[in-house]
Amino acid sequence: MSNPTSHRAETVTRLLQRQILPLDRDTDVFPLYVDLEDARLDTDRYDVGGSKAAKDLNNAAIRQSTSTGRKLHPDQIRSRTALRLEPSQPISFGTYFNAFPASYWRRHSIVTDVTLTVRLSGPGSVVTVYKSMARGHSQQVDSAVVEGEAGEVSFDLPLKPFVDGGWYWYDVVAGDHGCTVEAAEWNAEVPAERAGHGTVDVCITTMNRPDFCAKLLHQIGDDEQLAPYLDTVMVMEQGKDLVAESEYFPAAEASLQGKLRVLVQGNLGGSGGYARGQLESVRKGTATYALMMDDDVVCEPEGIMRAVTFGDLAKRPTIVGGHMFNIYHRTQLHSFGEIVQPWRFWWQTRLDGYSQWDFGSRNLRSARWLHKRADVDFNGWFMCLIPRVVLEEVGLSLPIFIKWDDSEFGLRAKQAGYPTVSFPGAAVWHIPWSDKNDGVDWQSYFHHRNRIIAALLHSPYERGGRMVRESFNHQVKHLASLQYSTAELRHLAMEDVLRGPHALHGELATKLPEINAFRKQFTDAQLVADRDDLPPVRRKKPPKKGKADIEIPGRLSTLIAAGLAPIRQLRPVRAMSRDYPEAELTAMDSAWYNLVKYDSVVVSMNDGSSVALYQRQPEQYRDLLKRTIAIHRRFHNEWPRLAQEYREALGEITSPEAWDKTFAPWTGEGARDAAQEER
Repeated sequence: MSNPTSHRAETVTRLLQRQILPLDRDTDVFPLYVDLEDARLDTDRYDVGGSKAAKDLNNAAIRQSTSTGRKLHPDQIRSRTALRLEPSQPISFGTYFNAFPASYWRRHSIVTDVTLTVRLSGPGSVVTVYKSMARGHSQQVDSAVVEGEAGEVSFDLPLKPFVDGGWYWYDVVAGDHGCTVEAAEWNAEVPAERAGHGTVDVCITTMNRPDFCAKLLHQIGDDEQLAPYLDTVMVMEQGKDLVAESEYFPAAEASLQGKLRVLVQGNLGGSGGYARGQLESVRKGTATYALMMDDDVVCEPEGIMRAVTFGDLAKRPTIVGGHMFNIYHRTQLHSFGEIVQPWRFWWQTRLDGYSQWDFGSRNLRSARWLHKRADVDFNGWFMCLIPRVVLEEVGLSLPIFIKWDDSEFGLRAKQAGYPTVSFPGAAVWHIPWSDKNDGVDWQSYFHHRNRIIAALLHSPYERGGRMVRESFNHQVKHLASLQYSTAELRHLAMEDVLRGPHALHGELATKLPEINAFRKQFTDAQLVADRDDLPPVRRKKPPKKGKADIEIPGRLSTLIAAGLAPIRQLRPVRAMSRDYPEAELTAMDSAWYNLVKYDSVVVSMNDGSSVALYQRQPEQYRDLLKRTIAIHRRFHNEWPRLAQEYREALGEITSPEAWDKTFAPWTGEGARDAAQEER
C-alpha cells in the first residue's frame, strides 16, 4: 500500500518579511517602524451615515492627531533588526513597515498560512499578536512570555479571515529588567519550485540630479541583504550634469560591484528613460523583474526585497508598486492606492481613502480606512516592479515623454489580466507633487495630451465620458485666470493628438524644446527671480469693501464667480494695469476665483523660486475661446474614430522594435563612443 504522504507536494520555508528599523536612526521616521502610541480607532463611516454635514465632520475628525508625542531614544535602536526596551516599556510593531499586510497576501498570493517568529531577551517580557479586519477592529490572537534570559516564540497564523482587508502585528511589553527584541520574521511554507527568489533590473531615469542619483545608487549598493536580488542597476542618463561626475559616484559604483550600467541618451523624458530600461531588461532576459525608480528618491532597500518576494509568490504575474512618502515630511504618505476614475478619466486616491496621510499624527492601528485592502489601477513609476513576462506581452511604455505613462501601462496590463498591487511595506521618500507647478507650466502640454491619449486607449465610454467637457471647462478656467500660455499649450496638445499615434515617437526628443520656445512669447510664462524687477503694485480703486484674496469663497460665491468670469474677460482693461500690477498673489492664494478679479497680477510659483506677471488680454482671450470651442466640438464628433486609431496602433508604438528606432541615435553606428555609452 502506498504512503499517502509521498504524494504531497514538497514545500520549503520562505521568508516573507522581517522586522526592520531605520537605517540612519532618523527620529523623524520612527512612527513608520515602531509605535509607542495607543490605538484610538475613528468612527465607522457606516455609523456616520450619508449626511454631508456628518461626513464632513467625520473626515475632519479622522485627520485630527492622536499622537501624544512619545519618543524612543535613538540609542534604543541597536541594529537594523534589534530594539532595546526599558523595564516595563510597551511598544507596538503594528506600523507601516513592520505590520504584516495579511489581506494583500490573502488576495494575490499562493500563501495560505504564515508563521511569526520573534526572538528576544529579557525574562518576563511578553509578546502579543493581534489581527485586524477590514473595518479596522482589532483582536488579540495569541501571546507568549519569555521564561528565561532569552527565547524565541512562534505563532502559526492563517490568512483565511482576510478576504476584504486586515493586518497581523505584534506588541511587546518588556519585563522588569528591560528587553531587547532581537529579530522577528514572517515565514510561509511554499512549493519547492518557488523556493528561490527572483532578480531585478533597477531602472533609474535621471536628468541633472547627479548627487541625488549617486546617493541613491550607493544606498541600493550598500545593502548586503539586497545584493543577491540585484541583476543590473541601469541609469538612463539624459542630462548635461552627469551622475558619473558626482563626487558621490565612485563610492556608489564600487558598492554595486560591477552591476552598474550608465546609458547615455538624449532627453526623452521619463517614458523614454524607462522604456530604455525596459527594453534593455527584456533583451537581456536575465532578470525576473524590471523595477522603475525615480532618481530623486530616498529608498528603503527592504522594500525592494519585499516587492520581489511578493511578486515571486503571486498567483499570476503581478505588478508590485511601492508607496511614496514626502521626503520633507517623512511620515506623510502621498497616497495608499490610486485609481483612474473612468467617467472623468483622471487619476486620484481611491474614493474610500485619504491622501497626504501622516502616520506621525495618527498611527496605523487608529486609522480604520487603512485596514481595508486598497485595490488599484496602477502604481507610479517612482517605485514599481514589473515582471519581465508582462513587458514581453503588453509592450513597453508609451512614447509620451512624461505624465500618464505609468497609469496607462497599469490600465493596459490590467486589461491583459495582470493586476497591480500597491504593496504596504515597500516605499520610497520623494519630493511631493505640491512643490511643483506642473499644472500650468510646460508640463501642462504633456498632462493634457497624454491624459487624452490614455482616455482614447482605455475609456470604457463611447466618447470618453466627461473627458471632453471637462477639458473645455479647464480650458476656460485657464483663460479666465490669465494663464494664456497654459491655454495655448493645452490647445496645441489637442491638435497634436489629432495628428495620430504614429507621430509620437518622432517628436519625443523635439517637443520639449518647441514648447519652451513657444512659451517665451507669453508674459505669464516669463519667470522672474527678483520681484523688484517687476513694477510695484498700484491701482486706481482699492479692493471692494477691503476684501482680501486669502478669503476662501463659499459654494454660492464660487458658482457666481465661475459664471461671470468668462464674461468679464471681454471688458476693456483698466489703463493703469498695463503699467502696474494690481495685486500680488502667493502661490497658495492664486486660485482661479482670485485671478479672475484682476487685469494684471504678480503670481508666485509653487517652488518659491520666482514670480510671473499675469495680464488680461481681451483680444487674445476671444481668439483662444473661439478655437477652444471649435477643437472641443471636433473631439466630441471624432472621438470614436480617434479611439479606434489609437487602439489599433498601441501594440506597434509600444513594441521593442519601435523603441529601437527611437533609441538608434544613441545605440546605433552614430552613437557616442562605447566608453561614454556605458560605464
